[in-house]
Amino acid sequence: MIKVFKKKLTLKILVFLILTDFLETFTHLCFKKSALTESDFVINKLPDALIFLQSVFSSGFLWLGLFSVVVTFIIWSSLLSKIDLSVAVPVCSFSYILIPIASIIFLQEKVSLFRWSGVLFILLGVVFVSLSASEKEHILE
Repeated sequence: MIKVFKKKLTLKILVFLILTDFLETFTHLCFKKSALTESDFVINKLPDALIFLQSVFSSGFLWLGLFSVVVTFIIWSSLLSKIDLSVAVPVCSFSYILIPIASIIFLQEKVSLFRWSGVLFILLGVVFVSLSASEKEHILE
C-alpha cells in the first residue's frame, strides 16, 4: 500500500509564499538599481569590465539585493519542507505582476500592452497548472 502524504496550504504558509514574491521583486529592483549606477559605462576591454564590476560591487543596492536573496532562500527552503513544490511555485507567481508594477513605480519604465498580454498568458498558464495539480489531488483522494 502506498501512502500519499498531502501537505496543506495553510494561511501562514500562504503569507510566507506571498512574502517571497515581494522579496523576489525587491531583489530584482535592487539588482537593477545597482546596474544603473554605471549605465553609461562602456565595456570594450577586460580592464573596463573589472572597473565596472568594482563599481557595481561597491553599490549598496547590490548588497541589499544579495541579502534579500539569502533571506528569500531561507524562507523558500523552509516552506518547501512544508508544502509541495507543485503548489508552492504556482502560488509564488505574483512576481510576474509585481515586477512590472514595481518597474513602473520605482524605475519609471514603460510596460507595453503587448508585454502585459504576455504576463496575462503566463498567469493563465500558472492557473491551469494549479488547477491540474488540485485536480490530481482530488483523483488521489
